[in-house]
Amino acid sequence: MSYDFKSIEQKWQNHWKQNPYFKARPEKKSKKFYCLDMFPYPSGSGLHVGHWKGYVLSDVFARMKWLEGCNVLHPMGWDAFGLPAENDAIKKGIHPKTNTAKNIATFKNQLAKIGAIYDWNKELNTTDPEYYKWTQWIFLQMYKADLAYEANMPINWCPKCLTGLANEEIVNGCCERCGTQTFQKPVRQWILAITKYAEKLLDGLKKLDWPEKVKLMQENWIGKSEGAKIKFSTTQGVSFEVFTTRPDTIFGVSFITMAPDHHLVGKISSDEQALSIKQYQDEVAKMSDMDRSSDTQEKTGVFTGEYAIHPITELKIPIYLSSYVLKNYGTGIVMGVPAHDQRDYDFATKFNLPINQVIKPTHEEKDLYNTDGSLKRAFEASGNLINSGNFNDLDAKTEGAKKILEFLQKNGRAEIATTYKLRDWVFSRQRYWGEPIPLVHCPVCGVVPVPESELPVMLPDVEKYQPTGTGESPLAGIDEWVNTKCPKCNHAAKRETNTMPQWAGSCWYFLRYPNTQLKTSAFDKADMDYWMPVDLYVGGIEHAILHLLYARFYIKVLHDLGHISFDEPFQNLFNQGMVCMKSSISGRVEKMSKSKGNVVNPDEIVEQMGSDTLRMYMLFMGPPELDTEWQSDSIKGVHNFLSRLWNFLTNENNILPSGQTSNESTTKRFHRFLKAYQERINDFKVNTGVSAAMEYLNDLEREKQKLDHTIIEAFLTAMSVMTPHLASELLEKLLNKQLEKCVWPKFDPKLAELSDVEIAIQICGKLRATITTAKGAKQETVEAEARKTAEKWLEGKTIIKVVFVPDRLINFVVK
Repeated sequence: MSYDFKSIEQKWQNHWKQNPYFKARPEKKSKKFYCLDMFPYPSGSGLHVGHWKGYVLSDVFARMKWLEGCNVLHPMGWDAFGLPAENDAIKKGIHPKTNTAKNIATFKNQLAKIGAIYDWNKELNTTDPEYYKWTQWIFLQMYKADLAYEANMPINWCPKCLTGLANEEIVNGCCERCGTQTFQKPVRQWILAITKYAEKLLDGLKKLDWPEKVKLMQENWIGKSEGAKIKFSTTQGVSFEVFTTRPDTIFGVSFITMAPDHHLVGKISSDEQALSIKQYQDEVAKMSDMDRSSDTQEKTGVFTGEYAIHPITELKIPIYLSSYVLKNYGTGIVMGVPAHDQRDYDFATKFNLPINQVIKPTHEEKDLYNTDGSLKRAFEASGNLINSGNFNDLDAKTEGAKKILEFLQKNGRAEIATTYKLRDWVFSRQRYWGEPIPLVHCPVCGVVPVPESELPVMLPDVEKYQPTGTGESPLAGIDEWVNTKCPKCNHAAKRETNTMPQWAGSCWYFLRYPNTQLKTSAFDKADMDYWMPVDLYVGGIEHAILHLLYARFYIKVLHDLGHISFDEPFQNLFNQGMVCMKSSISGRVEKMSKSKGNVVNPDEIVEQMGSDTLRMYMLFMGPPELDTEWQSDSIKGVHNFLSRLWNFLTNENNILPSGQTSNESTTKRFHRFLKAYQERINDFKVNTGVSAAMEYLNDLEREKQKLDHTIIEAFLTAMSVMTPHLASELLEKLLNKQLEKCVWPKFDPKLAELSDVEIAIQICGKLRATITTAKGAKQETVEAEARKTAEKWLEGKTIIKVVFVPDRLINFVVK
């Protein structure tokens, strides 16, 4: 029989829909496994094959753990509020509610073709009032704990999306979603005080089984620095503080740089420089904080016309404004030490400022000095102090820093300090499609939280939802919704009209999955104690800072407020790489995107070659954590493999009758396969797990091995995590058994141990042949056999050397 993948896959997808045997069990007795995908926002473009990479990978582990006997929670839902969904609706001229529902239906239909064991009883949608009721409840807990505050402040404004954005949503100075250049604009905002949790967010990373690069990205984003605040004053008597991690370099200060938007700029600037300063401030306002702090950004600045007095030498030091200094990092003012900080060196070189070396290397530094003795670059390592008065010859970063800091502290000029790069989270959006913020503005009582009993504050269903661009949400123009009564004094009041960002619903959705129908609370304590934390979280590296940092913050707040017993949501994280393809527009291999003309529709692949083929190819493309290029020819090879596998197992000549047992050689080969296959999957090397299956089939075909029913069941059960449709069909066809009645097979270590090995025969390093010998065979035995096998390549040659690697190769060097 030919491999009729279409009818087979349709049959089993219908079966699983009607008999979802894999859904999470309500009883909490067996070991649990919570397997979670980063749920998608349902865009109009639907799924492309890149989405399959993560979804198939997580399904492999969900299926494996279910077969191992775990109680598996593997849910799916929709992150449907926010800018992406609203922009898509505006583009199509459809209401976001209608458009989102349509997109979800498309996604759900596509996801069904994957054959994943999603528990659709747990499906959730962040736009459902029964869900965002609890998103609003969490916000109120933060507000009551003084973790949410209102501020009129300059924020990143996107002139196309017409809303404020968090720093994390800016890429190279542009809006992450639409690519438009952003600029700083003062807007009334609600802010979450995530900086209060900076230290806890850092400490929590130590106990997580996450990729090191992700933990490092979060560490760098939080940006903890320990140092000192040193007090300066201007020649006009204006006092200010400078944060530094290098007090040992104080004698090397030759200028001061201040953030262009610092509140002291107006107090210290001279009238002569006012126009230049204003022009420079306008220029910097168009830049994001990430761009301003980039090491690759060209250093720019403007002189304020004012000077500072050095706290020790009392020399006059010019004060500049520069984009590389951020108002909200440290004190927003830094001391320029160009000899020992590369950014300061670049700035000083551009503006022809003194470069005073105060630390000399203890060992020779190549390419550090010009022929005239001046520095070619900043020397940022440690060494001994020079040109530093009474502190000369001390080790700069240890004793020198300590003594200088003690001296400054004694004279009231410094104090020890810690600072972070992390900024508080701009939490409100001036848009329609988001969760209403459950607060009321009362002229008598001020800001008053909506009583929890009155949640959810429903998002009104309106016809006109386009952004206003005025700094206010479209909700501000809906009088019948805005006008309300103060919950505290019953005076006429107005609702908060800003809405929450997309992240609000995705920061806690994993807490809701265990019981999406719960009416009395956001989540159940018993559910949390059993299911959390998530055992395996699979998603893209692009969420390494935004989503993961925000979700960790939410969980730590809920923990500290006594609502949950754990303080980290995701124990094990895996970031799958992107699927790339050559763009028909740029000609380069890039991430798949409709705009780049390089999207592969998975529906077409499923139609042509089947879901199991696409599943296995996504696993086979390469190491799952790396970006990989789509190869149409390679997926055909996977389809051919599945057809060969079907043909081999449906050939009765290859199957022993029930009750008969495969010979020792066949049994050992199977256990060697099973060992390699399972170990590779457990190590997230699924691509090599596919290779193990392919190599096994090659051996079965070449050696015409006959398989007994025990081996067939174990083999198909193992393969079912990658190719569930084919495996289910063959289990039923050959053994009259359902996959849900099977258990994850275990290899026998003794049977899996290699008794024979394949030895490569090389002539001058070139592979010529192979031989099979007993494992551990000595050189003389292998060499004698190899000489016979390689006789035609050795004839007429003189062997001058033999290289032997036990159990691997023998190389004859000839002349």
